[in-house]
Amino acid sequence: MNSRIKRLIAGAAAATTVASSLVAFGATGASIAGASTHYTIDYNVGAASDPFFLTMEAGAKAEAHKLGVTLNWNGNPTDYSPTTQLPILQTQINQHPNAIVVAPTDTQALETTIASAVNSGIKVLNVDSGDANQSNITSWVTGNNVNGGTVAADALAKAMHYSTACGSGKCYVAIGVSSISTSTDAARLKGFKNEIKAKYPKIHVLNALVSNSQPSVAEQNFTQAINSNNGHHLGIFAIDGTDLQGALSAEGGKKLPVVGYDAYSTNVAQMIAGKVAAIVSQQPYLEGQLAIKYAVAALQGHKVPHLQTLANEVLTPSSPFSTISKYQYLIG
Repeated sequence: MNSRIKRLIAGAAAATTVASSLVAFGATGASIAGASTHYTIDYNVGAASDPFFLTMEAGAKAEAHKLGVTLNWNGNPTDYSPTTQLPILQTQINQHPNAIVVAPTDTQALETTIASAVNSGIKVLNVDSGDANQSNITSWVTGNNVNGGTVAADALAKAMHYSTACGSGKCYVAIGVSSISTSTDAARLKGFKNEIKAKYPKIHVLNALVSNSQPSVAEQNFTQAINSNNGHHLGIFAIDGTDLQGALSAEGGKKLPVVGYDAYSTNVAQMIAGKVAAIVSQQPYLEGQLAIKYAVAALQGHKVPHLQTLANEVLTPSSPFSTISKYQYLIG
């Protein structure tokens, strides 16, 4: 893994909790109930139709309405790659909004373009994933991705009955990712692998399968992994929601242990039906709210957290209904 990506992951893992950061933010005396100057904030994500980002969009729009700012939301509907994200970002820079919130599809591919935005006087914030050069970033709101990978490893080992089923060393895990060069997936993969190595050494982790947030590609990837399994005890870790959708389609009733990310309503329904052992849920609505809140505060000259890490929630079929309802994504 590239050393700059490693530093980025390490920085996110060492972040303060949301509670302490919000206390510190409030202690500055910042008041952002509304802006006397009208601000325009652009948002740029990959795979904008992903339920994670649709839920984030709802949070961002609610906060923008509350604060009286104009929000322009944009992103390729289905493709998660810098190839489609960069032209949209350049167009946004050319229109010169007051701030741009970017969820980079690659830690380094957007770095030069983001730097040009900052140099032209536009404040740039990250949400979900991060840019490799955080010195250009006003604030980064993200989930605790290393922890997410760690708890996913524990949940999958439990679902695979590690202590009884893996004694012969014939347990394998197939992993699906949208991208191995985005900070979120890289951090989750790191957390997962480190936990497996430390606590479950008889589980063999296969090379990650890349889907670019395409459920159909994820399905093909997992189908191939399942068909080439050669009778080994196989578990599946889907590192994001679209890969979990693909994994469930590929699994096709084989009753393989599956753990994944992102509480889409469809994924939650599959979990309740017993087809998913656990789902690591993020807080995309809150991420969207905080990104707008911090953008406006920074534009008003207030100090904002440079790195804001939000906690995950591990959902299982036995989780209370109230917990599942709280963390299930609003859309999808």
